[in-house]
Amino acid sequence: MEYKRVNIPHRGVMKLFRICLISVLLVSLANAMPLSSSARTCVPADLLQLISVDYRALKDSPSAMALKQQVMPDNIKQFEAALKTIGLDPDKDVDTLVFASFRAGKQGLKTMGVASGPFNMKAILKKMKLQAYKPKKYGSADIYPMDGGFVMSFLDDSTLLFGDSTSIKVALDTRDGSVLALDTNGNMADMMTNVDSAPVWSILDQQGTQNMMRSAMGDTSKIPDYENVNKRLLGSRYAMDFSSGVNFDMTVLTADAPTAAQVSSGFKLYMAYKKVSSTAAEKVAVENTSVDSDGSNVIVHFKASDQQFQSLMHSELFAAVTH
Repeated sequence: MEYKRVNIPHRGVMKLFRICLISVLLVSLANAMPLSSSARTCVPADLLQLISVDYRALKDSPSAMALKQQVMPDNIKQFEAALKTIGLDPDKDVDTLVFASFRAGKQGLKTMGVASGPFNMKAILKKMKLQAYKPKKYGSADIYPMDGGFVMSFLDDSTLLFGDSTSIKVALDTRDGSVLALDTNGNMADMMTNVDSAPVWSILDQQGTQNMMRSAMGDTSKIPDYENVNKRLLGSRYAMDFSSGVNFDMTVLTADAPTAAQVSSGFKLYMAYKKVSSTAAEKVAVENTSVDSDGSNVIVHFKASDQQFQSLMHSELFAAVTH
């Protein structure tokens, strides 16, 4: 089989990085916290993406806080506001946030979140009672309404499940064994073991990875050979660390070594071109990014100091790719 070289378009590296940054703060160091057993048991197997954010990492890093303020979507702002109405301060009471996007049959793609931290569950339930928030029974669980269109249910004293009503019910069904759980999805579970010790990490299934790369490739994805390459992308995982500047590592899993080498070559050609034809902000992004292949994997690494990253955030380039 003949493999053709694929070129990455203008702003491709930054756009790829942007897609991952936005997904961290969707729906985003001391000691990173792996996925808790309570959270893990309620994640359905038909998973598109799983994201875990150590909320403490955001507080400890100037770059992370600046990033959070600049690109945090409205639904995260609404969730934080909803938590405050029931007596939880996200900056003090939440250690980790986990978001799962999954397919729920005819209900389509759904998203649910799990917040973990040193909650005072009795005090929260007392305040909700005083505010006339009445729970509804679903199996053995109590589901409470929240502001912003959310509903919530405690998985245990320190773990709070939230989302819309359908998402929460699917998650509770998963925990109770009537829906297949994450651990039965070998591909996603295997990818998670490679990143779940990081402060911020994510895993993305085949379809999600193909969509992400198609978006990052821009006009390049319209060339005839691109779809043949895209079909051989199998999944991806990434991790971010803010303990010493900003470190971002992403691995794209492909069908074979030639495909990985082909995608890696495209990135390298693009970056070589941008080194001699870019603005100052673009040079920061390009010079601090490395891409290589390792067997059937494509490895992308970005590293910048806090000063470099915050300068990049205030550039026209960053503004263009984060809106």
